[in-house]
Amino acid sequence: MLSWAFTFLVLAIIAALLGFGGIAGAAAGIAKVLFFIFLVLVVLSIIVPVLRKPKS
Repeated sequence: MLSWAFTFLVLAIIAALLGFGGIAGAAAGIAKVLFFIFLVLVVLSIIVPVLRKPKS
C-alpha cells in the first residue's frame, strides 16, 4: 500500500509540474489517504499480536 501512495505522490508532482492542478490535487489527496491507511495498518499489525499473546 505504501508503494501505491508513493506512486500517486509522484503522479501528483508530475501533474503539478505540467500545470494540471486538478489532477495534481486529486492524486495528492489519494496519496495522503493511502499513506494514513498504511500507517493505521502498521500500528494494528504491531498491537494485535501483543494483545493476542497467549498467557502462559
